[in-house]
Amino acid sequence: MERTGSDRRRRQHEATRDEIRRTARALLIEAGPQAMSVSAVARRMGLSGPAIYRYYAGHDELVGAVIAELFAELGAAIEQARDDGPASPAERLPAMARGLRAWATSRPVEFRLLFAAPIAEANRAPESERQRAGEHFDELFLREAEALWAERPFPVPDLREADPGLRAQVLAYTERKGTSLPPAAVQVFLTCWTRLYGLLVMEALDQLAFAYTDPEPVYEACIAEVAALLGIAAGAAPAGDVGRRS
Repeated sequence: MERTGSDRRRRQHEATRDEIRRTARALLIEAGPQAMSVSAVARRMGLSGPAIYRYYAGHDELVGAVIAELFAELGAAIEQARDDGPASPAERLPAMARGLRAWATSRPVEFRLLFAAPIAEANRAPESERQRAGEHFDELFLREAEALWAERPFPVPDLREADPGLRAQVLAYTERKGTSLPPAAVQVFLTCWTRLYGLLVMEALDQLAFAYTDPEPVYEACIAEVAALLGIAAGAAPAGDVGRRS
């Protein structure tokens, strides 16, 4: 009986944590990151501010939990885009890149929180929920690049000719990730990722409007450039694939 009561309290605790997180996310969508204050969440739920602290240590931990949930959803969308297509890594990577943009354009507020908002110091800690979720997301494209390399190695630069500071950072990233890619291939991977990521962030922040009224073909051109670096074909985007919200 004692264990049953303890299990029930634990389930209730987790259910309340989930409700707090969902409420914070609703406020995010309605009014942006600044709306996700502990007091605003408490008011929306009919609780006192201090009551929230029984479930989350503070604002940073709550935001980190929302971000972790978003990373999981984005990762699932990219995995679906990968798995819905052909089996070859050469064809999966462009599909994953398109899946990334489809999610980003259908959830612009959430995407900006993930990739274009400052990260609180508490959420940079390796053990934080946000950091663990971010690391898992980061590895989705990295593991696919590893599969591509195993199947058909792509051209790589000579890192001995690279700037020493750049080379040191690439070597450190390679070691930290424990990837099977050689460091020179890691540099190609990081170049590809930062190009796609940077363009998407510019779109999310409405920083492309100075030149482009339709960012989709701009992103498709970027996919083609990245694919060329990887020695693969970009293929064509499936009709109706961009901007879906599921």
